[in-house]
Amino acid sequence: MEGEIINRVANSGLVTLDLENYYPEGDRVAYDLKDNLFMELILKEKDFRDFLKTHDWEQYKGKHVAIFCSTDAIVPTWAYMLLGLRLNPVAKTVYFGSLEELEKYLFTEKIEVIDLEPYRDARVVVKGCSKLEVPAAAYVQLARKLQPLVKSLMFGEPCSTVPLYKKPKN
Repeated sequence: MEGEIINRVANSGLVTLDLENYYPEGDRVAYDLKDNLFMELILKEKDFRDFLKTHDWEQYKGKHVAIFCSTDAIVPTWAYMLLGLRLNPVAKTVYFGSLEELEKYLFTEKIEVIDLEPYRDARVVVKGCSKLEVPAAAYVQLARKLQPLVKSLMFGEPCSTVPLYKKPKN
């Protein structure tokens, strides 16, 4: 047929993997321990323990919580531990670090449990554009896990890919 439109992308045999489909659901919040420090420098144990007893922990229910301290104060490790123990029963995730580090951690957890067997010996395109922010660390981790399985690995969109890896011919 003359003038027939052929979808070469659909016929290419490429398999698309979109990390956005593995976006960890839930709100992310940060808990900055500096708010519990006297003059943003010193943690007073008695005051901190009183705070832990009276604070409304339910506000963190089902959320991913990053705990950190944004000042240069020396905070004893047990303070972070106590804070984590209070958050643990209500929060979905409790992570020591920044919100950015929390995001990397959440994606790491998701990528570790992806069934990659369907991508064995396939020509895989890891989708590059997404509405949700996917950390670069997640793409690096995914590529590392896919490399031993796939025939080839590309990044981008099926109509415009950047080749990353091609399995050597034996």
